[in-house]
Amino acid sequence: MAFPILNVSLSSFKIPLSLSHNSCTTLSSYPAPQVQLVKKVLEVQGCRRNPIVCLGESVSKASLLALVSASLLFADPALAFKGGGPYGQEVTRGQDLTGKDFSGKTLIKQDFKTSILRQTNFKGAKLLGASFFDADLTGADLSDTDLRGVDFSLANVTKVNLSNAILEGALVTGNTSFKGSNITGADFTDVPLRDDQREYLCKVADGVNPTTGNPTRDTLLCK
Repeated sequence: MAFPILNVSLSSFKIPLSLSHNSCTTLSSYPAPQVQLVKKVLEVQGCRRNPIVCLGESVSKASLLALVSASLLFADPALAFKGGGPYGQEVTRGQDLTGKDFSGKTLIKQDFKTSILRQTNFKGAKLLGASFFDADLTGADLSDTDLRGVDFSLANVTKVNLSNAILEGALVTGNTSFKGSNITGADFTDVPLRDDQREYLCKVADGVNPTTGNPTRDTLLCK
């Protein structure tokens, strides 16, 4: 005989997670209003008219799953904003990091999206694949940095020191602005610049990148 499927919230029974397959508890442990509902559940589980509630593995597992799901809901919301790179556990996304010193650090694939990074020091840092999406880098020092594959989409890169930086394959679509920045010796190989961006940068381009040996003007495809 097939039993009907009951839509029962296991969390309302407050079932101990320590119960094993053969663990038991009495009906008296439940609040009075829930006893009838518990009995219906027991009938489905084959424990009819038994004053002892035999809780199977399926119930324990379901309770454990419910607890894990609940714990995720109440997890520290800051976890969603932690940097994607190896910079410890410090939050770097959506933060005010004005003037912070990241010089010489390895920050591969670090997440700085929407952060305020004014006058921040990244000199000599390894930032391959990092994201500065919609970040404010006004006046930051990015000299001698490895910026290959970095995302500068919508970023404010005005008055930034990019001297001798390697930006090969960096993404600068959107309204990325380099106005007032020092790009002496910077390598812009394979950077998809808009015509107006390229025209502006070519007016101030100079020098040769000491690491790649590429002249800045050549990497910008200046005429």
